[in-house]
Amino acid sequence: MKRKYTLLIYTENHIGLLNRVSIIFTRRKVNIESLTTSPSRHDGIHTFVIVVNTTRDMVEKIQKQIEKQIEVLKAFLYDEDMILSQEVALYKVSTAAIARNNKIEELVRNSNGRILDIEPEYIVIEKTGNQQETQEFLEKLAPYDVHEFIRSGRVVITKPMKRLQDHLKDMQNLGAHKKVFVD
Repeated sequence: MKRKYTLLIYTENHIGLLNRVSIIFTRRKVNIESLTTSPSRHDGIHTFVIVVNTTRDMVEKIQKQIEKQIEVLKAFLYDEDMILSQEVALYKVSTAAIARNNKIEELVRNSNGRILDIEPEYIVIEKTGNQQETQEFLEKLAPYDVHEFIRSGRVVITKPMKRLQDHLKDMQNLGAHKKVFVD
């Protein structure tokens, strides 16, 4: 049965790695729903957060293929109940439409959004939340002539308590073939 899964991948920062990782999904005909990359708190280590909607068996195969990449230090697989996640969404809304209805400030406040920029032609509103929350806010803003909408990829914090640093030490202790960075 298909479900949503999140892969949290720790890597060295090398040119071409993102391409090689995405090809693993392409070859298995699995669409990436969300992708975010960033430096981690460990110097020299970057994170990829990849969200897919597929079967458990398929995502486990993908996880194993990703870990075979020499620059990948560790790839973790999480079910939805094992993570806390957020996305950032930006909405560009017509200033004229807002001027005709003074409820926008109340709507933004009640949705835990915030106004980032006010220009003569438009205002930009920011909202953080899960995908459902940012989509619902888009629907609430629809009457106000939304010119643009963009949502970031998912960022996650895991609920399991074993830290990356502990995994890296385990890899070093096992004599893993990969170079690892440990604080």
